[in-house]
Amino acid sequence: MRFAFKKSHSQVAYCALSIRSGTADEPQKYSGLAHLTEHMLFKGTDKRNATNINNRLEVLGGELNAYTTKEETVVHATVLKEDISKAIDLLFEIVFRSTFLAKELEKEKAVVIDEINLYKDSPSDYIFDDFEQFLFDSHPLSRPILGTVSSLKRIQSEAIVKYVSQNFTPDRMSFAIVGDFDKEAILKTTAKILKKYTDNPLTDDNQPIAGSTAAEPVFKPFNKTVAKHNHQANCIIGCTGYSLYDERRIALILLINILGGPSSNSKLNSTLREKKALVYAVEASYTQYSQTGAVTIYFGCDKNNVEKCKDLVLGELKKVKENPMSESALKTAKKQMLAQLAVSSENGEVQALAIGKSVLVFGNYLSDEQVRAKINAITAQDLITVANDIFADEKLSYLFYI
Repeated sequence: MRFAFKKSHSQVAYCALSIRSGTADEPQKYSGLAHLTEHMLFKGTDKRNATNINNRLEVLGGELNAYTTKEETVVHATVLKEDISKAIDLLFEIVFRSTFLAKELEKEKAVVIDEINLYKDSPSDYIFDDFEQFLFDSHPLSRPILGTVSSLKRIQSEAIVKYVSQNFTPDRMSFAIVGDFDKEAILKTTAKILKKYTDNPLTDDNQPIAGSTAAEPVFKPFNKTVAKHNHQANCIIGCTGYSLYDERRIALILLINILGGPSSNSKLNSTLREKKALVYAVEASYTQYSQTGAVTIYFGCDKNNVEKCKDLVLGELKKVKENPMSESALKTAKKQMLAQLAVSSENGEVQALAIGKSVLVFGNYLSDEQVRAKINAITAQDLITVANDIFADEKLSYLFYI
């Protein structure tokens, strides 16, 4: 198991157990298995029931949580630093000693089915799942994280036990801690606790863990309009992006932030909302996977304004493909992004989660100085090159709920 530690000067400590297994690793007929497994980790071990698990850290004022992505499952905790041993032990216990009892499984399947139905009430959310389903076609990345009602009903305890035995192995895991500790001491503590659950040791001499073994996805651009009985039209214009292992992804991250990042001065927000008042929300995002990536530009608008908004989005893409940024504008864009990263990294939980994933994927994590150097090295020509590659007209796909 990979181990990573970052020193902080806080009375609060954070730890994250990251597993290189998610939706793309589940059997096709059991869509939603990875996410359901994550839920079941909280429903009982050979030592504790669900109430004991949930209360273990909460009575200490701490938190226990988890999430599933298409390529990872992550369980994490936040506690006072004097309680870190209890948090470490609980994370290992629920990952290595969960029992997945049938009676608990049936109850949790009902909870997730309700989650799916609630999700369907929010087209601005589930349009992203549909877009990736069309974008990745029959590839495992196309599967929705929540699964479907019919696939969930097929899942029995035996399927979860098999999935866990194949994927929840220490060599596919990383454990990250952010806290006010001596590195060697906390490494020794973690290793001692881990030994209760497995003979596989910890190592801080890390190597990346291979991602999906599925064949490379084949992409076919699409243009789909789906009739919906909603007041608002929900629309995505998007395409594939660079994988986690492509160095060009850094320039693409900056470009996406310039186009439609969280700040109100992003190009798309300035044009579609501030100047034209055609949308309430417009955003650009970039999700990186081990074999590819997904780039989306989302906007929600009145149904009568869909074509206007589409033309304005394509107009902004044309500008970033043709017009290099001035030196001062590029400097400002870099400073803004670096500041956003600095603000988010003040959160210890964010740091632990980011470090855990980075160690899984790359075998290490970058210091703040290394991140800053990579971003500052991006040139205006780099952005032009990336924009023309990613946003080439023949690569763009469209999904509109109207």
